[in-house]
Amino acid sequence: MMIPGLRPGPAKGVTPFESRTAGTALTHFFGPRPGREVVAPLHERTVTVLINDLPPPERPAAAEMPFTRERRPGPERRSQRGAPRPDRPRKRDVSGWVILDKGVGMTSTHAVAVVKRLFNAKKAGHAGTLDPLASGILPIALGEATKTVPFVMDGRKAYRFTVAWGTETDTDDGEGRPVATSEARPTREAVEAALPNFLGAIEQVPPRYSAIKIQGERAYDLARDGEVVELAARPVQIDRLAVVEHEADHTVIEAECGKGTYVRALARDLGRLLGCYGHVSALRRTRVGPFTEADSCAVDTLDAENAEANLSRLHPVETALDGVPSTAVSRDMALRLMRGQSVILRGRDAPVGGKVFATCGGILVAVGDVERGELVPHRVFHLGGAANRPS
Repeated sequence: MMIPGLRPGPAKGVTPFESRTAGTALTHFFGPRPGREVVAPLHERTVTVLINDLPPPERPAAAEMPFTRERRPGPERRSQRGAPRPDRPRKRDVSGWVILDKGVGMTSTHAVAVVKRLFNAKKAGHAGTLDPLASGILPIALGEATKTVPFVMDGRKAYRFTVAWGTETDTDDGEGRPVATSEARPTREAVEAALPNFLGAIEQVPPRYSAIKIQGERAYDLARDGEVVELAARPVQIDRLAVVEHEADHTVIEAECGKGTYVRALARDLGRLLGCYGHVSALRRTRVGPFTEADSCAVDTLDAENAEANLSRLHPVETALDGVPSTAVSRDMALRLMRGQSVILRGRDAPVGGKVFATCGGILVAVGDVERGELVPHRVFHLGGAANRPS
């Protein structure tokens, strides 16, 4: 439909103007009536000014600008996101046991982190917490050795500890707050006569400041928050107790015990039985499972610059399986075990039952149970060698 007085198309002397609504540019062309030139009304006359044509705003001087921030000096940024820094070696697959002689004041978690860094290992863990105030054997598993941690933790442990007489503390060691005192002091004969009461299978109440969980919370966290912590007695096994040194105010005792035994609780209960109270003033662990002080090394003996030099301190993964029978398997059987499949053990010397570990070419392959001559793997290992090379 044609509007009277308008015709399509541009007309001479008419400048298009733009009307921008919601981001859409519409250009309208008004044509003049025949023989008459059309002049756009005043409200339709527009002037288009581009922002880029405007002069830039004046920038205040640096001293007048608020919140000026200087770039802090620091290390060079990574040239590529995710690329490792040149001073941080790439983690590698290292498997074996490091028997650390932990010093007093170091936590077990920190000790694991230090050894892991010195070996550039991908994975690490320890076989039994050792209190910061205690020193001695802390077995640290690297790589595939972490799969054998339960075998070490279930092993026998040996301690040498000093009981200070006359004071019982809330932590059962020298860091705690005194909760009971006595002027009485036991004789060596009295201590030796009391020790048999703690031999064999006994019920022991763990210290309130321990890592035992109560409804998901550590007992020592609850105790530090001022909550009353009541722990139930637990069965433990103590095989040997012997007095090696005695003075008027303290006694040095050696102990051999099983998993879950608290030496601090032993000193506490011994002091109560003797009627003089006591707490642990010094503690050293001398053995964990198959590992002894002769196998250990201190942190300062490890090379902080050359991880390769530390490999001589590694003990084989299968060292943790001391006391577990072994059986040699063929290459094909090893491959089946590493896939989690059971194999039939044949031969006159093949085990017929119980826990065993299998090797191929002297390399640990799997740990499992033998049931009616069939080895069912529960843990498989990837340590390289012929067992990992398919035919």
